[in-house]
Amino acid sequence: MSTNGLCLGWLGTGRMGAALAGRLIDAGERVTVWNRTAVKTEPLVARGARAAGRITDLGSCDIVFVTVSGPRDLVEVVAGLLGGQSKPAVIVDCSTVSAAASARVRAAADEAGVGFLAAPVSGNPHVVAEGGACIVASGPPGVFQRVRPYLDAMAKVAVHAGEAEQSRLVKLCHNLYLGMMVQALVEVTSLAEKGGTDRAAFLEFLNGTVLASDWVRKRTGDLVARDWTPTFTTELLRKDFDLGLEAARSLEVPMPVAATVHQLIQSAIGIGLREEDFLSLYDQQARGAGLVLESEG
Repeated sequence: MSTNGLCLGWLGTGRMGAALAGRLIDAGERVTVWNRTAVKTEPLVARGARAAGRITDLGSCDIVFVTVSGPRDLVEVVAGLLGGQSKPAVIVDCSTVSAAASARVRAAADEAGVGFLAAPVSGNPHVVAEGGACIVASGPPGVFQRVRPYLDAMAKVAVHAGEAEQSRLVKLCHNLYLGMMVQALVEVTSLAEKGGTDRAAFLEFLNGTVLASDWVRKRTGDLVARDWTPTFTTELLRKDFDLGLEAARSLEVPMPVAATVHQLIQSAIGIGLREEDFLSLYDQQARGAGLVLESEG
């Protein structure tokens, strides 16, 4: 059931936004949705959401959540949201963007008298739908506490990391680690294969060791089958590495492993894996190792 009867808005209903908004709808919340491509709101409307005709219509909501692909999108849609006569009390951005873009949007919200919480999400849309997401938030503690019941409805963990843009860097650190972890996984997998071990057998062994993780176990079937149906594309991973390494340079933190993986991600995009799931880094690694991919045999 609804936590307190507030009207919630959701701006951006792509794969991630739809999964997060769906969690709120399933919890009994009243949700109004808007997307630049209106047809993407239809599955949520079928589940009980109301579609807004214009972005400014979301201004009548108490709290508006945002999920967009990048910093420029965030700046544009929040400017549109704040451009109407009515404005929400709080904007919660669940996108993965730079701290600079987040600070710019926070300043615009502050000037308009609107609270702002940066709340990026860990977990692909399938994980979110299953209730396994984790959210790291930053902003005024009072705003976090006001929004927390909804964060708890969307995720298994919601952490307050600071009063400014700290959550942005935390999420980028998470995605840098994820990319480095996947590259390490595909490297050792291809080495085992080159030595004559079946890919599935190697991963079965690895998943039984102390090095196993729930994420690798869940994605093992995709890696064995080379199913690159996107959960998080290689292009989006490159965007996060761009942002993460930019932050590292500004803070004078050496990131030699991340810098190398960044170039490997770029190479994967160059050979046509831009829109594939980022696990497709395996294909690039396997080709480099001289393995014959199943579809190429």
